[in-house]
Amino acid sequence: MEELIRALAFEFAKIAPEIEATPRTSLYRIYRDTRFSKNKSPYKTHAAAVFPTRHLGKHEGAGFYFHISPDELLIGGGLYMPQPDDLRVIRLAIAENPAHFEEIVENRKFRRVFGELAGEQLARVPRGFPADHQAATYLKLKQYLAARRLSPDSACSSRLRRMLVETITAALPLIRFLNEPIRHRRKTKERNAFLLT
Repeated sequence: MEELIRALAFEFAKIAPEIEATPRTSLYRIYRDTRFSKNKSPYKTHAAAVFPTRHLGKHEGAGFYFHISPDELLIGGGLYMPQPDDLRVIRLAIAENPAHFEEIVENRKFRRVFGELAGEQLARVPRGFPADHQAATYLKLKQYLAARRLSPDSACSSRLRRMLVETITAALPLIRFLNEPIRHRRKTKERNAFLLT
C-alpha cells in the first residue's frame, strides 16, 4: 500500500498537484475502533487510503479514496461528511451554475466510470432554494460521492495503477467543483478574521 501511495503521489503531481498523497497522510490504520461495536475483532478486513486536498484537512473538502477488500476494489472521490457551512456554499454554487455542475456529473466519461452521483439525500429541496430548481436532485444531496466498484481480482492486476489514475481523472472535475466554494469560504473567513484583529 505504501508503494502504491507513493506511485500515486507521482501521478497526482502531474494531474492534480493540489491533492496530497503520502503514506503518513493517506494510509488508514489497520486497527478497528471496537469501543462502540458489538464486533470486537481488532483488525479491519480492508486496506484503505485517502487523498485529501491540501490546506483543507484530511477529512474536510472533497478528495479521493480507495480500498481493497476480499469483496471489492472500490475507487472513488467526493465529499463524504461535509461541514454544514461547506455544504451550504456547495449548494449555492450548484444553484448558481447548474449547467456547469450537470455538465460534470452527466458527462459521458463520468457516467461510464461511476454511473450516477451518489450520497445520502433529503426528502425535499433544502430551505432557501426553489422546489422546482433545475438542479433540485443535486441540491437535496447531503454527500457528493462518485464510486467505482470492481472485482477484488482487479487489485492484483498489472493495470491497477492505471485503473486508479483513470478513475481519479474521471472524478477530478467534480472534486475541483466541490472544493472551489469551500476554499473561497475559508479564504473569506480568514481575511475577515485578520481584518478584525
